[in-house]
Amino acid sequence: MVRVNNQRHPEAVPTVNTDWWNYGGLTRDVRLLEAPVTHIRHYSLQLQRGSDHRVSGYVQLDGPTPAPSVQVAIPALHLAVEAAPDSSGRAVFDFMLTGAELWSPEHPRLYQVVLTAGTDHLTEKIGFRTIETRGAHILLNGQSVFLRGISLHEENPLRGGRATTSADARLLLGWAKELGCNYVRLAHYPHNEYMAEIADELGLLLWEEVPVYWTIHWDNPATYANAAHQLTELITRDRNRASVIIWSMANETPISPVRTDFLKKLVALTRTLDPTRLISAAIERHSPAEDPSTSIVEDPLAEVTDLVSFNEYIGWYVGVPDDCAKAKWIINYNKPVIISEFGGDALQGLHGDRLTRFTEEFQADLYRKTLPMLEKIPQLRGMTPWILCDFRSPRRALPHIQDGWNRKGLIGENGTRKLAFSVLQEFYARKAAEAH
Repeated sequence: MVRVNNQRHPEAVPTVNTDWWNYGGLTRDVRLLEAPVTHIRHYSLQLQRGSDHRVSGYVQLDGPTPAPSVQVAIPALHLAVEAAPDSSGRAVFDFMLTGAELWSPEHPRLYQVVLTAGTDHLTEKIGFRTIETRGAHILLNGQSVFLRGISLHEENPLRGGRATTSADARLLLGWAKELGCNYVRLAHYPHNEYMAEIADELGLLLWEEVPVYWTIHWDNPATYANAAHQLTELITRDRNRASVIIWSMANETPISPVRTDFLKKLVALTRTLDPTRLISAAIERHSPAEDPSTSIVEDPLAEVTDLVSFNEYIGWYVGVPDDCAKAKWIINYNKPVIISEFGGDALQGLHGDRLTRFTEEFQADLYRKTLPMLEKIPQLRGMTPWILCDFRSPRRALPHIQDGWNRKGLIGENGTRKLAFSVLQEFYARKAAEAH
C-alpha cells in the first residue's frame, strides 16, 4: 500500500509558507522491484575532481552474503575492472578512463556502464566530465563556461499539474533548449528523476536544490534531520548524472547565526557525500538606506560555498526598470557570480506600454534593462531568470491577472511565448556566439 499526505507543518521542510502549489496525490512513479537477496543498493562512479581521466567511486551491496567480487564494465571503451567488497558490502574502484569523450552541452556523450555483483546486474548511461571553479571562473572540462539558464518548477502548465513523466521533462527542457539555454535551475525542491536523466541526453547543466526555503525552524534538530535526509536522498539519486553540477542548500533565507550554522552543516554534509560538484545557495541582496541604487551582496554562507548566487528583482519589487541603469554592485568575493532569480510578472496576451505593469511590454522592457545591468558585474558567470513557465501559487490572487498563477513565466499557461522570451533568447544567442 502507498499512503500520501500533502499536509504541511511548521517544523517541516518546506514549512507552511511557500510560493508554489502544494500538489497532493502520487507525484512520482511507484515501482515494485524483484532483486536477488544480495543486490546492488547504490553506487557512485565519476571523474575525480580536477582529473579528466581517473574515475573513482564505489558500488554498495545489500544482503546477508556479499558477492565475491563486483565488476564495472564500459563496453564502448573495452574497459572492465573488478573489486572485492569489504565486510560492509562496499567495493571501492579507482581506474583510468582512457579514450573517453568528455560530456558537455555541445557533445553530451553517454556511455553504457554495466555493474555486476553475483546474479545482480545494473545497466546505466553515464557521462563523464569535470566541474570546478578557479577565481571567478566556472570550468567545465577545464574550459570557462557561461551558464545561460532559466529556472523552472516541476509543473506542466498546459494541464496545470505536476510534471511527472519523461514526456513532461522533454517538454520543459525542450523549451529551455529553444530559449538558448545550456543550464537550468530546478527549483525549489527535488524534481523527479526524469529531469536529470533527460538533461543528460539533451546536454543541459543542472542546479538541484532542497526546499530549505525562506524561514524554517533553524534551531529544531528534527527540522535539520529532515533537510539533511532530503539532501542525502537527492545526492544519492543523481550523483552519477553528468548534467548535475550544482547542489543548492537553500533559497532566500534571512541571515541569522542559527540559520548560518544550519546551512553550513548542510554544506559540510554535501562535501562528504559528493566532493566533485559545486555548492551554492540562492541568497539575497540589500541596499543601504542612504543609497538605494547600490546593491550589496554579503552573506557569511558565501564564505563556504563555491558560487555566490543571489536573487534580485530591481525593476519589479524594487523600483522600476529604468532604475537598472543607475544600479551599482558591491560583491567582494573572488568567486563566480550566478543570478539565481530576476524577472517580473506579465499576463500572456495583455498588452500596453512599457510602463504598464503586468503587460508583456513591461516584462520585455524589464529584461532589456536588466541584462546589461547584470553584465556590469565582473564576476558574472551565469543566470537563471525567474521563470520558464507560469505556475500555480495560492499566494498570487490578483483578480483577472494572476488568478492563482505566478505570471513571471516567459511562457504562459497555454504554452504561448511572451515578448520577453525572444529578448532573453537573443541575449543568449549573443552569449553563445561570444563563447565560440
